[in-house]
Amino acid sequence: MKTNQQSGFTLVELLITFAIVVMLGVVALPSMNLFIKNERLTTQINSLLAYLQYARSEAILRLEPVSVCASNDASSCSGAWSDGWIVTVTNPDNSTSVLKAHSALKGNTRLLSTLGGSVIFDQNGYAPDSRSTFSLCDERGAEFGKSLSISSSGRIRNGGEITC
Repeated sequence: MKTNQQSGFTLVELLITFAIVVMLGVVALPSMNLFIKNERLTTQINSLLAYLQYARSEAILRLEPVSVCASNDASSCSGAWSDGWIVTVTNPDNSTSVLKAHSALKGNTRLLSTLGGSVIFDQNGYAPDSRSTFSLCDERGAEFGKSLSISSSGRIRNGGEITC
């Protein structure tokens, strides 16, 4: 008695498998796009948080004011927050040194501040004139936005009112 053994897949089995993979892709792709946008916003707001914390710690370490300001050229305080930002310190000869610079935001996101163009931490790490909220949004609006709040004591925390 001879048995007919198959090795491999039939054309019907391959077509069914391919159809299942295509359907899963159609369902998963929009969710992946939403995930990417949310992660982009989280990464960008955490980057700003890191720069603000760095500026505050440098102010305490150097015992002199350190500022974070919007910069579109990575060397001077000019432009909007979405164009990038720099951490600067004023030298004894009244020149300004850039300690760190961040490039422009990507992915159609915009960063707004209720304060304006700069945050200044004094030698104690306080930001008495810099009480502010930063709002980061993309084309989806404030519902999906992220925010940072800076108190006059220099404390930086996630959250706050989002104004986009």
